[in-house]
Amino acid sequence: MTVETANRVQLAAAHWKPRFVANGIDVNDFEQVLAATVEWRDWAPNWKRVGDGHRVLADEAERAGRLVTAAAAYQRAAWSYHLGKFLWFEDLPLHDALRERTVATYAKALPHLDPPGRRIEAPFEAAVIPGILRRPRDVPQPPLVLLVPGLDSVKEELYAIENEFLRRGLATLTIDGPGQGENAPRFPIRADWASVITPLLDHLATEGASVDLGRVGLMGISMGGIYGPRAAAEEKRLRALVALAGPYDLSECWAALNPLTRGGYVFYTKSRDENEAFERSKALTLRGVLKDVTCPLLVIHGGKDRLFPPEQAERIVREAPNATLLLYPEGNHVCNNIPYKYRPAMADWMAEQLR
Repeated sequence: MTVETANRVQLAAAHWKPRFVANGIDVNDFEQVLAATVEWRDWAPNWKRVGDGHRVLADEAERAGRLVTAAAAYQRAAWSYHLGKFLWFEDLPLHDALRERTVATYAKALPHLDPPGRRIEAPFEAAVIPGILRRPRDVPQPPLVLLVPGLDSVKEELYAIENEFLRRGLATLTIDGPGQGENAPRFPIRADWASVITPLLDHLATEGASVDLGRVGLMGISMGGIYGPRAAAEEKRLRALVALAGPYDLSECWAALNPLTRGGYVFYTKSRDENEAFERSKALTLRGVLKDVTCPLLVIHGGKDRLFPPEQAERIVREAPNATLLLYPEGNHVCNNIPYKYRPAMADWMAEQLR
């Protein structure tokens, strides 16, 4: 095993275990894959095998009419497919196949979730913004929270976060924007997220989503913490924002990013190499934007974030006119090591803003 390969496997273990477990991967599956992965090229194939195993369990349960069991197994399969490939680009046809399996497998779970999920497709340029809409039971016109992934997360990954909002009477719509999930092949990452959120809200107004579009919030994860404020600076239908572990200026953080994450930026920005990706990162900034973000903004950050240092969060709060900082000194990136702290706090705050 080369030093570079060893470093990449170690990076995967060090950076991703809390995220995988917090978002639904069984810790035993993680340890099994880690033990079996000697070469970095084997990471995604090993996760595919785990996903295929859960898919078999799901299909068996579905045939037997055990739909609760089937839905949970389809979710585990989809999460395994996605989290096996999200920063893995050793075999692009396999990467693409795992992206497609993630979407198709998770779709089989949607009708049987509690509460159920429904696919939304909002027209967007030459394609669509796909989303998963879930509504709390027995709430006729609930407020709506848009959930925006980051560099490498996708709409299928955010189920546990959706549930925090749903339990508080808020509907959720989790989307794949440019450079994310289903839209990764269609569009590169972009900074102009008003161009995404405005047509999405326009579509919901005509789609019959049975949500209160006068009470809409947005929660963005990591790079979504840039996308959300940039959208809210122009789109005033957004009533409240959460920026979870986002940077103030990506280019300022570039040099300290690990090689897997830099490779992700190359891929999802459709750049030729890291130099071009770095140049494109300069557009992913909140400099000059935050003065126009007038709605309440909750900035959540971990003091031990290795991607975006907490000073980035502090600058966001200083420049936004209606911002609050919730800093967890022990938190890692996205505070995935303490989901039981930040997730309830985030959902309570959003429920209060959209009351």
